[in-house]
Amino acid sequence: MKCKKKTAAALFVGAVSLASNFASAPHAHAMEAGMEKCYGVVKAGANDCGTDRHSCAGQAAKDGDPNEWVAVPQGLCDKLVGGKVEGKVSKADTVHDHEH
Repeated sequence: MKCKKKTAAALFVGAVSLASNFASAPHAHAMEAGMEKCYGVVKAGANDCGTDRHSCAGQAAKDGDPNEWVAVPQGLCDKLVGGKVEGKVSKADTVHDHEH
């Protein structure tokens, strides 16, 4: 189990590093092919773009804000705790919806 957590953490760190490189590129607002917006997993100050609360990358005020996103390779967000792809319903949301 520890190995899975370390692997997931390493994937996340790599994805955030990759995403931050894209954010500093001249076309930071254009989504690269094969990438998707992953909400809820951003560290404070490490978001890729603006939201309804601010207009720039790097202005996330707190870790894990569900309104902040980073660009990650497609499919990775579904593997991250708290990660949510725009417009998709997560398995956790589906389970909670059926509990009520």
